[in-house]
Amino acid sequence: MFAAIGIIVVLVMVFGGFIVSGGSIGVILHALPIEMTVIGGAAIGSTIVGHNGADLKALLGGFGKAFKGPRYNKKDFLDVIFLVSKLMKMLRTDGPVAVEPHIEDPKSSAIFAEYPKLLKDSTLIHLICDTLRLVVVSSGTLDPRAVEDVMDNSIKTHTHHAIQPANSLQTLADALPALGIVAAVLGVIKAMGALDQSPKLLGGFIGAALVGTFAGIFLSYGVLSPFAIKIKMTREKKCRPYIIVKQTLLAFMNGAMPQIAVEHGRKMIASPERPSIDVVENETIAGPKAVVAEVEPKAARAS
Repeated sequence: MFAAIGIIVVLVMVFGGFIVSGGSIGVILHALPIEMTVIGGAAIGSTIVGHNGADLKALLGGFGKAFKGPRYNKKDFLDVIFLVSKLMKMLRTDGPVAVEPHIEDPKSSAIFAEYPKLLKDSTLIHLICDTLRLVVVSSGTLDPRAVEDVMDNSIKTHTHHAIQPANSLQTLADALPALGIVAAVLGVIKAMGALDQSPKLLGGFIGAALVGTFAGIFLSYGVLSPFAIKIKMTREKKCRPYIIVKQTLLAFMNGAMPQIAVEHGRKMIASPERPSIDVVENETIAGPKAVVAEVEPKAARAS
C-alpha cells in the first residue's frame, strides 16, 4: 500500500512540477520509449549476466514483498514466544522423551499445529527443532556457546540469502545513472550527425538525449533505490523471529527458567511491536486466544 502511494507521489510531484513550470510533457513522452529501450535493455541484460535463474526469481519476488509489507507482525512474534515456551516447559517437566516426537516431525505435532503460519516457515521450524534436538541428544552435556555459534551461522547464512535481492536491486539502481549517460551520449552522437538540419530538429535531438540522462537518474534515486531499501527492511523483519528463538533457547540452555528465557526473547522485539510482559505471562494462564484481543488494534476489534 505505502509503496504504491509513494510511487504515485513521486510521479505526480516530478512530472506535475515540470508541467506547472511550463514544460511540455510531450517532449519527454516522445523521447522516452527510445531512451527507455536503451537504458532498460542495458539494465535487464546486465542483470541477467550477473545472476542465475533463482536469483532473478528472488529479485522479482522482492517487488511483491515490498508491496505486501513484512510477513510477520506483533501477533506472530507472540506466537513464536508461545511456541518455544511450550516446548521448553515440556522438555523441563516431561523430559526429552516427551518433546522428541514434536521436534522430529513438527508437521505431525499438535503443538506446532497451533501455529500454522509459523509452520510454513521451514527455516524457523528447522532452527527450533535442530537446536532442541541438540539439547535432547546431549543429555545435559551441551555447551551453550557451541550451540550459539551454530545458530549464529545458520541465521547469518539465511539473512544473507534473504537480503540478496535488495543488494542486487541496489547495484542495479547505482548503475542506472551511468546507463542514462550512455543513452544521452548516443543521443548527442545522433544530434552531431544532424548539425546541417534546422535548429528545431537539432533541438529535438538534444532534448531527447537529455531525457536519457533524466530517466537514468530518476529511476535510480526515485524508484529502484527506495524499493531496494523497502525489500531489505521487509526481509530483515522476516528474520526477526529467528533472533527471538535464538535468545530464548540460549537462555534456557544456560539454566534459566522458561519464564525467564521467554523474557530474553521478548526483549529482542522492537519497542513499537514488543508485547508487554503481562500479555506474555497471561499465556501461561489463559492461553494465546485470550491475549489476541490485547494484541489486535482496537479498530479491528470494533469491526
